[in-house]
Amino acid sequence: MVAGATFCWGGAAAAGKAVFSGKLSAGSTAISPLALTQARATFTVLLLGLFLLLRYGRSFFPISRRDLLWCALAGTLGTASSNYFYYLAVKESTVAIAITLQYTAPVWVLLTMVLSGREKPSLRRAGAVALAMLGIAMTIGLFQHWERLNVVGAGAAMLASFAFAFYSLVAPGLVRRNHPLKIMLYTLLSAAVLWIVVNPPWRVLAQHYDAAQWRFLFLFACLSMLAPYMLFFNGLKYLDPTRAVIASCLEPVFAVLLAAAFVHEGVSVLQTVGIAAVLAATVTAQARPG
Repeated sequence: MVAGATFCWGGAAAAGKAVFSGKLSAGSTAISPLALTQARATFTVLLLGLFLLLRYGRSFFPISRRDLLWCALAGTLGTASSNYFYYLAVKESTVAIAITLQYTAPVWVLLTMVLSGREKPSLRRAGAVALAMLGIAMTIGLFQHWERLNVVGAGAAMLASFAFAFYSLVAPGLVRRNHPLKIMLYTLLSAAVLWIVVNPPWRVLAQHYDAAQWRFLFLFACLSMLAPYMLFFNGLKYLDPTRAVIASCLEPVFAVLLAAAFVHEGVSVLQTVGIAAVLAATVTAQARPG
């Protein structure tokens, strides 16, 4: 189930790149990273809310004010920001750079925990941070073509990783006190509300998306967020944390392979080594001390 979720997430990256490059869902108006992110959050929270209402009833929805506030922060500074900057990175650079740099989030979580005194520093943890930094440099081509470095794409991907790291720091406490799907609902609701403020409905309608584009946005939300999150949460019942981390690392692999197959994005040997280094750093950062 976790592998199925990572395949959906990897496919979403390739689909996003295809849309931004005009190879998929072409219409009178181009679909921007903002539109894709907003539709993803809005359609998902509507469908998830309906599902939870039918499945559990109204008694499922109450949540404390404190946790609702943290959900709002996790949804805006975490989910909304990471999704937007991630797809901006996909548009401005490549899927490989976007997904790999975003996957450094666990390393930044580890670094934050160590610097705040909540985790003890160790050689293994220092090695994870150093390995991630080296992997980032190789993935973005820092050692090959400095003059052709895509600053916007790489910068957006790093912002996505920091936003996802923030979510990863906030979410565990919320999930310990509440049902995971309840936290998912309120974080996505906060993200959707943020996008309504940033990009009101009348501006969305003014884009004049055609029927095919709206169908794509709806299916994209279902297949890139709703379905994979359901699969991921159910899959966690059958996997220990270490295996779940390793399984989740299939996402960058699927993303790069699907982007190469359907969008014809190439990956150099050095980038491949960099991706492997980041994934190794991710597993190391999340592994329990032995």
